[in-house]
Amino acid sequence: MAVALKIVLVIICIALIGIVLLQSGKSAGLGSISGGAEQIMGKAKARGIDAVLNKVTIVLAALFIVLSITVAYIVK
Repeated sequence: MAVALKIVLVIICIALIGIVLLQSGKSAGLGSISGGAEQIMGKAKARGIDAVLNKVTIVLAALFIVLSITVAYIVK
């Protein structure tokens, strides 16, 4: 049981790293002068692939935390 959970944990870790690397950075548009309204009001909500990657990251992070605690409890 513990070995299977550790394997799943490693797969989730690799997937989480990959998903985070695929996301665009928060400072993607800071190099250009874009005006104050965009910085105050913020850009429009993330659309398309950015929104999907954000949701997948949240799910994978939650799974990572739960599995880490579970594996630590089982191994102990």
